Amino acid sequence: MANVSIDQLANAIVDAIREYTEDVSAAIEKKVDEVADQVLRETKNLAPKRTGEYAKTFTKTKQDEYGKTKRVIWNRKHYRRVHLLEFGHAKRGGGRVPAYPHLRPAYEKYGAALPDHIKRIIRNGGGT
Repeated sequence: MANVSIDQLANAIVDAIREYTEDVSAAIEKKVDEVADQVLRETKNLAPKRTGEYAKTFTKTKQDEYGKTKRVIWNRKHYRRVHLLEFGHAKRGGGRVPAYPHLRPAYEKYGAALPDHIKRIIRNGGGT
């Protein structure tokens, strides 16, 4: 850091904090995208494949707000069916249809470590 006069100290601190915040925000968004891609890939691999269409229609949607980075993995065409396959359901004539967990295991495998990655990014000032 260069020599800064007392008059410019406040501006220098604000600039340094702004740079740190931008670096951290960009790194967190990049990491969230990477994890969402991994969850999407794993969900497609674990999804039931009677015809294969169900697994192909999973997609990732970006839902960012001010100060928040959010990705949603969902099924574009068969969104009503996801919870029935994930948790199983009762049959009309009695009994139950078995569960085929595919979305939750993918999230637990990759999404559980995301808070630790974010903490590391914040500690390192935007680095991994």
